[in-house]
Amino acid sequence: MREPLVLIPGLLLTDDFWREQIARLSEVAQCIVPTSHFRMDSFTDMARLILDEAPERFALCGLSMGGYVAQEIMRQAPQRVTRICLMDTSSRADTPEQTERRRALINLGKIGNFKGVTPRLLPLLLHPDNQANKPIVDRLMKMAAEIGSDGFTNQQTAIINRPDGRPDLKNYKVPALVLCGRQDALTPLELHDEMASLIPNAVQVVLEHCGHLPPMEQPDETAAALRTWLAA
Repeated sequence: MREPLVLIPGLLLTDDFWREQIARLSEVAQCIVPTSHFRMDSFTDMARLILDEAPERFALCGLSMGGYVAQEIMRQAPQRVTRICLMDTSSRADTPEQTERRRALINLGKIGNFKGVTPRLLPLLLHPDNQANKPIVDRLMKMAAEIGSDGFTNQQTAIINRPDGRPDLKNYKVPALVLCGRQDALTPLELHDEMASLIPNAVQVVLEHCGHLPPMEQPDETAAALRTWLAA
């Protein structure tokens, strides 16, 4: 019987983000990608909605903002999670500088200047060799347009108000995978080193030649790591 696997996408990403992983993992996991939680503006509410819709027990994987939601799910209902993967994310709260930048982006969106993923953001998201990869870039642009300005505002508001999750990591009692791209400029490697050091018996995987979005940039290597984790 395939294990239910809840895959939570990140900021401005939709269920299409997990397309390659669903194709590669469908033999071993029942992949579920929640989407309705994007209308919420707090991780507390996002986590509650996902928990309401999820199977009673499930594996959990979140990337970037999805990793923040996954950590909130672990705070609310750890007994329902069979294993946890935190991918290209952080357990730290926003710094004042980060919050200031997010509020500026929210304000731009509110006055009609929401542009989703723009070329100037690609260096934060993708390995240099992938920034001119038209199929990947086009998909990112399309997903951002689907989330839209209101969804973006909700997501950024939730991110601004997230807690410092580092004290909670020691309580994880299930198989844990911490995965990231070596060249992740948005949530650098040292943040993953920190999480892996705080989670008991965590396995850490670093993918080479990869930025912030391993499921799109290195789909085969990402799926291989997830398969090993699902079998743990």
